Amino acid sequence: MQERKERQMKIAEIKKLISSSEYDFLRTNEHLGKNIILLTLGGSHAYGTNIETSDVDIRGCALNSKADILTNQNFEQFVNEETDTTIYAFNKLISLISNVNPNTIEILGCKPEHYLYLSPIGQELLDNKHLFLSKKCVYSFGGYANSQLRRLDNKAVRLVSQSEREVHIRNSIENAAYTFRDKYFTFDEDAINLYIDKSEQEEYDTEIFMDISLHHYPLRDYSNMWSEMNNIVKEYSKLGKRNSHAIEHGKLAKHMMHLVRLYLMCFDILNDGEIITYREKDHDFLMDIRNGKYLDENRQPTAEFFDIVKDLEDRLERAKNTTELPDHPDYKKINEFVASVNERIVRGEI
Repeated sequence: MQERKERQMKIAEIKKLISSSEYDFLRTNEHLGKNIILLTLGGSHAYGTNIETSDVDIRGCALNSKADILTNQNFEQFVNEETDTTIYAFNKLISLISNVNPNTIEILGCKPEHYLYLSPIGQELLDNKHLFLSKKCVYSFGGYANSQLRRLDNKAVRLVSQSEREVHIRNSIENAAYTFRDKYFTFDEDAINLYIDKSEQEEYDTEIFMDISLHHYPLRDYSNMWSEMNNIVKEYSKLGKRNSHAIEHGKLAKHMMHLVRLYLMCFDILNDGEIITYREKDHDFLMDIRNGKYLDENRQPTAEFFDIVKDLEDRLERAKNTTELPDHPDYKKINEFVASVNERIVRGEI
């Protein structure tokens, strides 16, 4: 009861904060103001993993104006870095959540009291959130989770075996490759096959191999695909300055927590068709990770943490094979909803 009361007080403080002059851009920017249909919390406050020093992140959506729609002007989002605020244009947000983009789909799954402002159109968007859910979340959430894994220090990643590390790399590439058919010239599903086999190189037990069967394929498209895959391999192989910076400032545990949180959110979507941003049931587990339970005396992730990650990867594979979600979102109904909203804007009904 006391905890709930404290949360309510915190929300009241945040509402007062966004009414201050610091957030005047919400009311004065030409793309925002009356066009805003939704404002909510983002980041740790949205997930329920905030601590005393956590910043307040604001996320939201603003309708495209009549001029945007009729002249195809390119307003996609507004960002105010000083206040950690990002407001997406309606048409851009629809595109992102149709791909189950983790940074934006979470906007549709916040706690009711975390919506600081919600217009009737904003409520329509929330009421239609089921239209955007599909198996694409396996690759979008899996890709983001793997990017978090790559943000862990290279030394830490070596706590797993070299063979297990190859699996991490292959998973990252396969998640990235899921979008290849949308971005590049079409190819058969089995035209690019990645697999792990015994290595002939002295420093490897196993390594990733590939079989490729492409005919009359545009060289530039192939070069771009190869570049994406190569960048993932290189990212795993180097000690990045950002990783050292993260360790020095105690952010490694936070990266670890978000890695796990992404998997847990994805399981909700795949198993139950639910978007649950506020991780109430997982709170203690996630906070244990954030508070360093799975870091050793050198502030490196323990082998136990990588066992947890392996279990999450296995669960994702099982959930992918058993989910009742379609391969793609309901584009027909999504387009009908978008057309309805934009038509009302043009007619001056909104």
